[in-house]
Amino acid sequence: MYAVNRRLVHLLVISLLSLAGCGVRSEAEPRDFDPPPGPQPIIVTSTPSTPAGGTDAEPLYFVRTDRLVAVIRRIRAAPTVQQQMEHLLAGPTEAERLAGLSSTLNGNIDVEGVSLTAGRATVAVGDDSDLSGRTDDVLAFGQIVCTLTARPDVATVSFQSDGETLGVPRADGQLSTSGLTAADYTALTAPA
Repeated sequence: MYAVNRRLVHLLVISLLSLAGCGVRSEAEPRDFDPPPGPQPIIVTSTPSTPAGGTDAEPLYFVRTDRLVAVIRRIRAAPTVQQQMEHLLAGPTEAERLAGLSSTLNGNIDVEGVSLTAGRATVAVGDDSDLSGRTDDVLAFGQIVCTLTARPDVATVSFQSDGETLGVPRADGQLSTSGLTAADYTALTAPA
């Protein structure tokens, strides 16, 4: 019986000594080491990341095959009405152009500025604007009206040239001098 207990004690002592020699030794200073070769684990955080462009949505209307198409861009902060107009006038991004979007504003309407008073955006256009009532003119005005009325602070859009109210074409071809809304261009708007 003593022989069995003695063997068991020896086995236990040898096991403990073997285990004591394994592991990482303590060091006074930390040191760098290279990770082992092979695939590395992917670290996942529980916090969702912010979209690359930002968290605020900026709707802009561009044209694809004679239809107005809404594009939502993600930006860091909500733009002013003037900033949103500048973004629209800059035209579609390269990715948007590759997706078939274009703008009819370039060369048709010379937008000098936009102001906002009591829910009505007033767009000032220059004398050299080509306002012949062609389809691309209608689409150009539709781009502006639909973009601006997509904002929560804009109910209607009107146009002026040299301080005088300007009659602009709606989707039905009729000229309007009153405040326009996106509903005036629904016949030209592509379904969502």
